[in-house]
Amino acid sequence: MNNHVNELDGTLAALADPTRRKVIELLRDGPRPAGELAQAVQMSAPALSRHLRVLRAGGLVEAAAGGDDARLRLYTLRREPFTALQSWLDQVQAFWAEQLGSFKDHVERGG
Repeated sequence: MNNHVNELDGTLAALADPTRRKVIELLRDGPRPAGELAQAVQMSAPALSRHLRVLRAGGLVEAAAGGDDARLRLYTLRREPFTALQSWLDQVQAFWAEQLGSFKDHVERGG
């Protein structure tokens, strides 16, 4: 299996969980600390930590030291996995557009 497929599999697996999708939605507004994310999704910090670990492993988010407190980790979205996912979705959409176009042509010719 090529690397692109493995990355896409990781992205889709990470996005399969509704809590992780909610974290992604929250991070669209900008970087947030784990504690704030846990509070927003009404989850304990240890439980959210497992979700953040999956999102980091899938390459969807990254954590960086936040400001003056080196213990504070700010989570941010990474663009690359979403760009790759959009590219794949565009290919699937193009396939179906072509299929529907062929079907339309077939029907118009009297099938």
